[in-house]
Amino acid sequence: MRDGFGREIDYIRISVTDRCDLRCVYCMPDDGVEWTPHSGILRYEDILRLCGIFVDLGITKFKLTGGEPLVRKGIDSLVAGLRAIPGTESVTLTTNGVTLAEKLPALMAAGLEGVNISLDTLDRERFAAITRRDRLPQVLEGLDAALKTPGLGVKVNCVAMEGREDDWVALAALARSEPLAVRFIELMPIGLGGGLKPCGEAAVRAALEAAYGPMTGNDDVKGNGPCRYFALPGFRGRIGFISAMSHKFCAQCNRVRLTAAGYLKTCLQYDTGVDLAPLLSGPDEALRQAITDAVARKPAEHCFTAEDVQHRERRIMSQIGG
Repeated sequence: MRDGFGREIDYIRISVTDRCDLRCVYCMPDDGVEWTPHSGILRYEDILRLCGIFVDLGITKFKLTGGEPLVRKGIDSLVAGLRAIPGTESVTLTTNGVTLAEKLPALMAAGLEGVNISLDTLDRERFAAITRRDRLPQVLEGLDAALKTPGLGVKVNCVAMEGREDDWVALAALARSEPLAVRFIELMPIGLGGGLKPCGEAAVRAALEAAYGPMTGNDDVKGNGPCRYFALPGFRGRIGFISAMSHKFCAQCNRVRLTAAGYLKTCLQYDTGVDLAPLLSGPDEALRQAITDAVARKPAEHCFTAEDVQHRERRIMSQIGG
């Protein structure tokens, strides 16, 4: 499936809930937000119906997100349903890892292929400050369980914030002893992230090379998105960078997003797209046409540094889908 600029769109991030058991400072206020009522969240049956249409259109790679997707009951049944759609290429999941250890066996039985674990520090006190919850031991238990699961791809995602050099170095060390990818994500000015101090790829890379030696480009690790991977001397795993601000990758963008309430977002920065929920009462052809039209209108690029942007997204990340 191609958009109006000829980009192949084959990957969708599907938020299954706006709820979460953490309160990360760049994602959600300390006192939370007003949750979308259960009646306003897409049923699994609706998601599977939409994904059947997505696959027919050429969108065949699925990432389940939240909020925190593991807080929604029966998530393994959704994974199994997605795997059963003819033409599905991959089903992966992004999680904070808090309940991953206990839920991983059922997810693997359902056909999950990979997990991305969000983790910004290995220091328990800092973790509690960033997430506003003291749950680092549970996250590390989930990471350990994932690494011990044969056939499961494991990635750790760290949002890079100013002044966290020791956290970056410690997290990168996970890839020295384990065959996983540790990825550093530039903070984007979306929602609460706009009020925090970001840190660019160059600063992270300088800190890692000072600690571990020079990086060399590496394409051993494959993914569905725009991450660029590098090798470090003596490391079993790889280091990755997702740098939307300093290394703009809009020309190669291959993704769209579906919110938990059924809104198809075609670019993270903008509130444009199409609300598919009201169309679920109609025929598949109406949904198919709405999806096709929305993807055709996908913006050429984000303009996060511009002052006056029409249709700027005002929702926070937990409401959009991570």
